Amino acid sequence: MLSKIEAEVLRNAEVGKVYSLDELASLTKMSRDAVMKAVFLLQEKGFLEISEVKKIRYKITEEGRRYLKEGFPEEKLLKLLSETDEVERLKSALGDEFQIAVGWLKRKNVLELKGGKIRLISKPELAEKRALERVEKGEEIDRELLKLLERRKLIEKVEEKTFQVKILKKVEFDFKETISDLTPEQIMTGSWRGKKFAKYDVGIPSAEIYGGKSHPYERIIRECRKIFLDMGFKEIKGNYVQLAFWNFDALFQPQDHPARDMQDTFYLDRYEALDYENFTNVKETHENGWITGSTGWKGVWDLKKAQQLVLRTHTTAVTIKFLANNPEPPQKAFCIDRVYRRESIDATHLPEFDQLEGVVLDRDVGFKHLLGLLKTFFSKMGFEDVRFRPGYFPYTEPSVEPEVYVEGLGWIELGGAGIFRKEVTEPLGIKGKVLAWGLGIGRLAMLRIGLKDLRKLYLPDLNWLRSLPVVKR
Repeated sequence: MLSKIEAEVLRNAEVGKVYSLDELASLTKMSRDAVMKAVFLLQEKGFLEISEVKKIRYKITEEGRRYLKEGFPEEKLLKLLSETDEVERLKSALGDEFQIAVGWLKRKNVLELKGGKIRLISKPELAEKRALERVEKGEEIDRELLKLLERRKLIEKVEEKTFQVKILKKVEFDFKETISDLTPEQIMTGSWRGKKFAKYDVGIPSAEIYGGKSHPYERIIRECRKIFLDMGFKEIKGNYVQLAFWNFDALFQPQDHPARDMQDTFYLDRYEALDYENFTNVKETHENGWITGSTGWKGVWDLKKAQQLVLRTHTTAVTIKFLANNPEPPQKAFCIDRVYRRESIDATHLPEFDQLEGVVLDRDVGFKHLLGLLKTFFSKMGFEDVRFRPGYFPYTEPSVEPEVYVEGLGWIELGGAGIFRKEVTEPLGIKGKVLAWGLGIGRLAMLRIGLKDLRKLYLPDLNWLRSLPVVKR
């Protein structure tokens, strides 16, 4: 017994001919989904065979569409050369596109720069523009031009999977109409009575549906936040731009410390008055130890350096300011936010990344409480094996670096922690001991998601995002 949709496919198709699903949908005047359902049912009954076909097509990117609409940078440069050959005027007219245009024309050996002027050696061919126009029309183009357009990020490759159907045989048949989808009208009128219902085949491929979901990195940040909130911590925030005083000086980092050099820190060409009255305590601690029992750094503390604005290099600038304003124990606070450093971009480093910072201020806390707190956090994040290695930081003593064990990777370091030195707490009037830690969330996310390249967290790769599960396994 054949259903109506199966009969329609066989009635309109020819034996031995190969069809796409779209072609069968056009012949039968049925939806593509109905055709797909019919052909899989017919395949089971031996009337046809189905083969999967992978097809590569090229899609024009947003930048490519802009080039088609406004013109290629080199095209604009060639037009402007009829008016002027001076580099500075051309730069002013083209902006960022000047370097792009010059770069591609120099590759073609049609242009030279000399004495602040540009000279055309020969008339260039704008083959990329014509190739891009052909891609837009769906026409075939030379493979080398395709590679060139891909390299310029004007097109992107899209792989599509589809099915081809070959009719093997046809039979004379009568069919009884079957109901595949029961509608409200059929229920109300009773027209379903006496009709046959189509069997539901769970093996038939269906169209993929991609529901909305949070970015995996955002989900991990929320998970970290929830863990600390559940542990009784208060979340705090602060400005991206901080005084060097809070970013370095209040943490007993000497003003000639390497971490404060230009190659590590983004300095602003701006200075502000200190927003802390008792900064002289910090000054004396740096110079001679003040009344902390320390000898200090034995140098001259420069107020001007402390007043310079910087893009914060760690969120400790936020937590130490919070403690200075809330010096009485007990205090439990954490901060998850963006920090900035002059890092070379690679698979594990970015100049802009997120950090999880936390502090506990109390009178009767110690090193074992710090280790226990961090071990609890990591275990809640799914890391069973945690260990601590001795470390060094200018503002904590003792200091440790927590590590977690990941199968196939070994022990991975995830940050730093310790107890604030009295040279940090006493000048700011903080009463009690302070447990402190700073963890890199990006590296934590890489381990949880299974990434080898930190940059992938920030790329708009929809295929990758769609492939990740909504619920953590």
